[in-house]
Amino acid sequence: MNEQEFHQSIAKKCFNESWNLIEKESRSEAEDEEMRRLSEVSFWHWMQVEDHTAENLSIGYWQLSRVYAISGRYRLAYYYADQCIEVSEKKNLAPFYIGYGYEAQARAYLLGERVEDAKTALNKAYEFAGAVADLDWKQPLVADLDQIQELFSE
Repeated sequence: MNEQEFHQSIAKKCFNESWNLIEKESRSEAEDEEMRRLSEVSFWHWMQVEDHTAENLSIGYWQLSRVYAISGRYRLAYYYADQCIEVSEKKNLAPFYIGYGYEAQARAYLLGERVEDAKTALNKAYEFAGAVADLDWKQPLVADLDQIQELFSE
């Protein structure tokens, strides 16, 4: 295994391990910390892969925003959501990636109790979700958006 393959392997492994913790219904504080560190390490290793793509960056920024949002860290959640949107729009990525950027931003705004901004971000995310043609990509995005939408009616 060469150095580039090593970085890519570690990036994927850490991403997946962080994802497993994201999906866990109840995490301890130690698991929250591990989830955040795994996501940061994953992103760092992707940055070391010479041929990383804008999609890799978008996904990495999105995951960072998600882990900070579910860990209750508004400013970092918002910062990484903004980075996700920026790279996704700047590189003209598919609507799926931009939609998830706004999904992350809506979560971050909700965490920061900025309800109107969260609704605006959520509406933008739904617009981009509407432009996703592949149902295998569209369905998880819409499901995540619907989950956020339900929080407004609580």
